[in-house]
Amino acid sequence: MQALDPLRQVPVPIAAAGAALSRGEPVLLFDAPDREGETDLVILSELATPELIRLLRHDAGGLLCTAISSELRDRLGLPFASELLEAGRARFPLLEALAREGIRYDRRSAFGVSVNHRSTFTGVSDNERARTVRAIGELVRVAPSLSDDELRVRFTSEFASPGHIPLLYAAPKLLAERKGHTELAISLARMTGLSESVTVCEMLGDSGGPRSPDAAARYASDHSWLFLDGETVREAWVRWSG
Repeated sequence: MQALDPLRQVPVPIAAAGAALSRGEPVLLFDAPDREGETDLVILSELATPELIRLLRHDAGGLLCTAISSELRDRLGLPFASELLEAGRARFPLLEALAREGIRYDRRSAFGVSVNHRSTFTGVSDNERARTVRAIGELVRVAPSLSDDELRVRFTSEFASPGHIPLLYAAPKLLAERKGHTELAISLARMTGLSESVTVCEMLGDSGGPRSPDAAARYASDHSWLFLDGETVREAWVRWSG
Protein backbone atom coordinates (compact mmCIF):
# COMPACT_ATOMS: atom_id res chain seq x y z
CA MET A 1 0.00 0.00 0.00
CA GLN A 2 1.27 3.45 -0.91
CA ALA A 3 2.13 5.92 1.85
CA LEU A 4 -0.35 8.78 2.21
CA ASP A 5 0.51 12.43 2.29
CA PRO A 6 -0.60 13.44 5.84
CA LEU A 7 -2.03 16.81 4.77
CA ARG A 8 -3.84 15.91 1.56
CA GLN A 9 -4.66 12.25 2.25
CA VAL A 10 -3.53 11.17 -1.20
CA PRO A 11 -0.60 8.86 -1.96
CA VAL A 12 2.77 10.59 -1.80
CA PRO A 13 3.42 10.24 -5.58
CA ILE A 14 0.13 12.02 -6.31
CA ALA A 15 0.89 14.84 -3.86
CA ALA A 16 4.39 15.14 -5.33
CA ALA A 17 2.97 15.38 -8.84
CA GLY A 18 0.55 18.10 -7.77
CA ALA A 19 3.38 20.02 -6.11
CA ALA A 20 5.49 19.74 -9.26
CA LEU A 21 2.67 21.02 -11.47
CA SER A 22 2.07 23.92 -9.07
CA ARG A 23 5.74 24.89 -9.46
CA GLY A 24 5.37 25.00 -13.23
CA GLU A 25 7.17 21.68 -13.77
CA PRO A 26 5.97 19.04 -16.23
CA VAL A 27 4.78 15.62 -15.10
CA LEU A 28 4.84 12.54 -17.33
CA LEU A 29 1.66 10.44 -17.34
CA PHE A 30 1.34 6.98 -18.91
CA ASP A 31 -2.21 5.71 -19.45
CA ALA A 32 -2.08 1.90 -19.76
CA PRO A 33 -0.51 -0.75 -22.00
CA ASP A 34 -3.98 -1.99 -23.04
CA ARG A 35 -5.27 1.48 -23.93
CA GLU A 36 -3.34 4.03 -26.03
CA GLY A 37 -0.08 2.86 -24.49
CA GLU A 38 1.17 6.45 -24.56
CA THR A 39 2.89 8.83 -22.19
CA ASP A 40 1.77 12.46 -22.16
CA LEU A 41 3.88 15.36 -21.02
CA VAL A 42 1.54 17.38 -18.76
CA ILE A 43 1.68 20.98 -17.48
CA LEU A 44 -0.73 23.12 -15.46
CA SER A 45 -2.46 25.40 -17.95
CA GLU A 46 -2.45 28.58 -15.86
CA LEU A 47 1.36 28.37 -15.56
CA ALA A 48 2.01 27.88 -19.28
CA THR A 49 4.99 29.77 -20.70
CA PRO A 50 6.48 29.88 -24.19
CA GLU A 51 9.35 27.78 -22.86
CA LEU A 52 6.97 25.05 -21.65
CA ILE A 53 5.03 25.07 -24.93
CA ARG A 54 8.34 24.74 -26.80
CA LEU A 55 9.28 21.85 -24.52
CA LEU A 56 6.03 20.01 -25.26
CA ARG A 57 6.37 20.66 -28.97
CA HIS A 58 10.03 19.71 -29.18
CA ASP A 59 10.48 16.93 -26.60
CA ALA A 60 7.02 15.33 -26.80
CA GLY A 61 6.06 16.04 -30.41
CA GLY A 62 2.41 14.95 -30.38
CA LEU A 63 -0.74 17.06 -30.48
CA LEU A 64 -0.77 19.81 -27.86
CA CYS A 65 -4.24 20.04 -26.25
CA THR A 66 -5.79 21.67 -23.20
CA ALA A 67 -8.14 19.70 -20.95
CA ILE A 68 -10.96 21.09 -18.82
CA SER A 69 -13.50 19.46 -16.53
CA SER A 70 -16.94 18.28 -17.56
CA GLU A 71 -18.43 20.73 -15.06
CA LEU A 72 -16.84 23.69 -16.82
CA ARG A 73 -17.85 22.39 -20.23
CA ASP A 74 -21.46 22.16 -19.02
CA ARG A 75 -21.40 25.67 -17.61
CA LEU A 76 -20.04 27.07 -20.86
CA GLY A 77 -22.32 24.96 -23.05
CA LEU A 78 -19.45 23.73 -25.23
CA PRO A 79 -20.07 20.90 -27.74
CA PHE A 80 -17.94 17.84 -28.37
CA ALA A 81 -16.41 17.67 -31.86
CA SER A 82 -18.55 14.56 -32.48
CA GLU A 83 -21.68 16.59 -31.68
CA LEU A 84 -20.67 19.24 -34.21
CA LEU A 85 -20.28 16.52 -36.85
CA GLU A 86 -23.70 15.15 -35.96
CA ALA A 87 -25.29 18.60 -36.19
CA GLY A 88 -23.77 19.25 -39.60
CA ARG A 89 -24.85 16.01 -41.29
CA ALA A 90 -27.99 17.42 -42.86
CA ARG A 91 -26.07 20.12 -44.71
CA PHE A 92 -22.88 18.14 -45.30
CA PRO A 93 -23.77 14.45 -45.90
CA LEU A 94 -20.09 13.45 -46.04
CA LEU A 95 -19.90 14.01 -42.29
CA GLU A 96 -22.12 10.99 -41.70
CA ALA A 97 -19.52 8.71 -43.29
CA LEU A 98 -16.66 10.41 -41.49
CA ALA A 99 -18.34 9.99 -38.11
CA ARG A 100 -19.45 6.39 -38.65
CA GLU A 101 -16.38 4.46 -37.49
CA GLY A 102 -15.65 4.45 -33.75
CA ILE A 103 -12.20 4.98 -32.31
CA ARG A 104 -10.26 1.85 -31.39
CA TYR A 105 -8.98 2.70 -27.92
CA ASP A 106 -12.15 4.04 -26.28
CA ARG A 107 -15.88 4.42 -26.79
CA ARG A 108 -15.60 8.13 -27.64
CA SER A 109 -13.15 10.96 -28.13
CA ALA A 110 -12.63 13.78 -25.62
CA PHE A 111 -12.11 16.37 -28.37
CA GLY A 112 -14.17 19.55 -28.36
CA VAL A 113 -13.70 22.88 -30.11
CA SER A 114 -10.35 24.54 -30.78
CA VAL A 115 -9.59 28.11 -29.70
CA ASN A 116 -7.14 31.00 -29.93
CA HIS A 117 -6.93 33.90 -27.53
CA ARG A 118 -8.30 36.96 -29.28
CA SER A 119 -5.07 38.89 -28.65
CA THR A 120 -3.07 36.46 -30.82
CA PHE A 121 -2.25 36.84 -34.53
CA THR A 122 -2.08 33.34 -36.04
CA GLY A 123 -2.17 31.66 -32.63
CA VAL A 124 0.37 28.95 -33.48
CA SER A 125 3.67 30.34 -32.18
CA ASP A 126 5.00 29.28 -28.79
CA ASN A 127 4.30 32.76 -27.42
CA GLU A 128 0.74 32.79 -28.71
CA ARG A 129 -0.16 29.23 -27.77
CA ALA A 130 1.19 29.94 -24.29
CA ARG A 131 -1.03 33.03 -24.16
CA THR A 132 -4.10 30.99 -25.08
CA VAL A 133 -3.34 28.11 -22.71
CA ARG A 134 -2.52 30.40 -19.80
CA ALA A 135 -5.75 32.36 -20.31
CA ILE A 136 -7.78 29.15 -20.26
CA GLY A 137 -6.11 28.15 -17.01
CA GLU A 138 -6.69 31.57 -15.48
CA LEU A 139 -10.37 31.43 -16.45
CA VAL A 140 -10.69 27.97 -14.91
CA ARG A 141 -9.15 29.25 -11.67
CA VAL A 142 -11.66 32.11 -11.28
CA ALA A 143 -14.68 30.24 -12.70
CA PRO A 144 -16.13 29.32 -9.27
CA SER A 145 -16.49 33.02 -8.46
CA LEU A 146 -18.39 33.80 -11.69
CA SER A 147 -22.02 33.23 -12.59
CA ASP A 148 -22.71 31.11 -15.67
CA ASP A 149 -23.56 34.22 -17.68
CA GLU A 150 -20.38 35.98 -16.55
CA LEU A 151 -18.34 32.91 -17.37
CA ARG A 152 -19.75 32.64 -20.89
CA VAL A 153 -19.28 36.36 -21.58
CA ARG A 154 -15.67 36.18 -20.45
CA PHE A 155 -15.01 33.04 -22.47
CA THR A 156 -16.39 34.45 -25.71
CA SER A 157 -14.73 37.84 -25.16
CA GLU A 158 -11.31 36.21 -24.64
CA PHE A 159 -11.36 33.32 -27.13
CA ALA A 160 -12.24 32.70 -30.77
CA SER A 161 -12.76 29.44 -32.66
CA PRO A 162 -11.34 27.70 -34.65
CA GLY A 163 -7.90 28.08 -33.22
CA HIS A 164 -4.65 26.28 -32.48
CA ILE A 165 -5.48 24.89 -29.02
CA PRO A 166 -7.88 21.92 -29.18
CA LEU A 167 -9.95 21.58 -26.02
CA LEU A 168 -10.46 18.20 -24.36
CA TYR A 169 -13.43 17.59 -22.05
CA ALA A 170 -13.11 15.18 -19.16
CA ALA A 171 -15.90 12.65 -18.60
CA PRO A 172 -18.46 13.67 -15.91
CA LYS A 173 -17.48 10.81 -13.60
CA LEU A 174 -13.79 11.11 -14.47
CA LEU A 175 -11.93 7.81 -13.96
CA ALA A 176 -15.09 5.96 -12.97
CA GLU A 177 -16.30 6.53 -16.53
CA ARG A 178 -13.26 6.91 -18.78
CA LYS A 179 -9.55 6.23 -18.28
CA GLY A 180 -7.91 8.54 -20.80
CA HIS A 181 -5.13 11.04 -20.25
CA THR A 182 -7.79 13.76 -19.99
CA GLU A 183 -9.45 12.09 -17.00
CA LEU A 184 -6.14 11.04 -15.43
CA ALA A 185 -4.77 14.57 -15.56
CA ILE A 186 -7.95 16.32 -14.39
CA SER A 187 -8.32 13.79 -11.56
CA LEU A 188 -4.73 14.49 -10.55
CA ALA A 189 -5.44 18.22 -10.48
CA ARG A 190 -8.63 17.72 -8.45
CA MET A 191 -7.03 15.44 -5.89
CA THR A 192 -4.22 17.93 -5.28
CA GLY A 193 -6.37 21.07 -5.20
CA LEU A 194 -5.06 22.63 -8.41
CA SER A 195 -7.03 24.61 -10.97
CA GLU A 196 -8.68 21.99 -13.17
CA SER A 197 -7.08 22.64 -16.52
CA VAL A 198 -3.98 20.87 -17.75
CA THR A 199 -2.25 20.93 -21.10
CA VAL A 200 -0.98 17.65 -22.52
CA CYS A 201 1.11 16.43 -25.42
CA GLU A 202 1.83 12.83 -26.43
CA MET A 203 5.46 11.73 -26.34
CA LEU A 204 6.49 10.26 -29.70
CA GLY A 205 9.36 7.89 -30.37
CA ASP A 206 11.95 7.83 -33.12
CA SER A 207 10.59 4.65 -34.73
CA GLY A 208 7.31 6.12 -35.95
CA GLY A 209 5.20 5.19 -32.93
CA PRO A 210 4.68 6.40 -29.38
CA ARG A 211 7.65 6.64 -27.05
CA SER A 212 7.89 3.49 -24.97
CA PRO A 213 7.08 3.74 -21.25
CA ASP A 214 10.68 2.78 -20.42
CA ALA A 215 12.07 5.51 -22.66
CA ALA A 216 9.62 8.04 -21.24
CA ALA A 217 10.58 7.05 -17.69
CA ARG A 218 14.28 7.48 -18.55
CA TYR A 219 13.53 10.91 -20.00
CA ALA A 220 11.72 11.85 -16.78
CA SER A 221 14.62 10.61 -14.66
CA ASP A 222 17.16 12.50 -16.78
CA HIS A 223 15.25 15.73 -16.11
CA SER A 224 14.39 14.96 -12.47
CA TRP A 225 10.69 15.02 -13.32
CA LEU A 226 7.97 12.68 -12.12
CA PHE A 227 6.70 9.75 -14.16
CA LEU A 228 3.29 8.35 -13.13
CA ASP A 229 1.48 5.37 -14.56
CA GLY A 230 -2.28 5.46 -14.92
CA GLU A 231 -2.86 2.66 -12.44
CA THR A 232 -1.24 4.73 -9.66
CA VAL A 233 -3.57 7.62 -10.41
CA ARG A 234 -6.64 5.38 -10.70
CA GLU A 235 -5.96 3.65 -7.38
CA ALA A 236 -5.50 7.01 -5.68
CA TRP A 237 -8.72 8.31 -7.23
CA VAL A 238 -10.77 5.34 -6.01
CA ARG A 239 -9.50 5.91 -2.46
CA TRP A 240 -9.82 9.71 -2.58
CA SER A 241 -13.28 9.83 -4.17
CA GLY A 242 -14.72 7.11 -1.95
